[in-house]
Amino acid sequence: MRVAIFTTCIGDILGPDIAKATALILSRLGHDVVVPDKQTCCGQMHINTGYQREAVPQIENYVDAFSDPSIDCIVSPSGSCAAAVRHEHERIADRYGSAALRDGAAGTAKKTYELCEFLTDVEQLENVGAFFPHRVTYHSSCHSRRLLQLGDRPYRLLRAVEAIDLVELPFSEECCGFGGTFCVKNAETSAAMVNDKTRNIKSTLAEYVTSADYSCLMNISGTLSRQHSGIRSVHIAEILASTKEHPWTPDSAAYTKEFML
Repeated sequence: MRVAIFTTCIGDILGPDIAKATALILSRLGHDVVVPDKQTCCGQMHINTGYQREAVPQIENYVDAFSDPSIDCIVSPSGSCAAAVRHEHERIADRYGSAALRDGAAGTAKKTYELCEFLTDVEQLENVGAFFPHRVTYHSSCHSRRLLQLGDRPYRLLRAVEAIDLVELPFSEECCGFGGTFCVKNAETSAAMVNDKTRNIKSTLAEYVTSADYSCLMNISGTLSRQHSGIRSVHIAEILASTKEHPWTPDSAAYTKEFML
């Protein structure tokens, strides 16, 4: 299967190792992995902030980058971005774009998957051969929970990781407070929300907090760092890419060398 990776703009700029981990997982499963260089932002930030017409160029670019008929599936290590593509692109293209863009957006939306759902639903796998000997708790992001309805898919993948000590996060359904521009426009409310989230994370005594959304992890880990908690963040793709032979480490992505070979 030819699988394209949608790295997302925030992942590409601030968390490039997440895309590398995703590529490694998919290549280990035998897929022909491609990363279209035309891709940019999915337009989620514009859409969520109310600038839906202004998101049309981003939607056009996404369709242009990923509409290649040789691409069987599009996989993104971001629940919120996958949700924007699947639940917003066609609707906004129909309202502010053209019939051709609407049809193109419908086509790319149908083959776009978040990483966890691709592994469990398309590959029908839970154990991908990962090894991560650490105490971990999982944050379920709002978009992955409510729009994508990922359910227990991430938990099933994490439970299958060898040597992991997976602990339940209290009040896991609560938002971390990031919300794109929400954290800028409503900074005090956002800070209160992420403080609640980090207090619950610290109560688990976990070494790491993980999620399927880097934007949430960026917000959470920044607060944990300022609190000198000692708890690090790691994207679920990085956990699933880690093996005994090529383990993930907090200071360098050890699997990167394997991927580049």
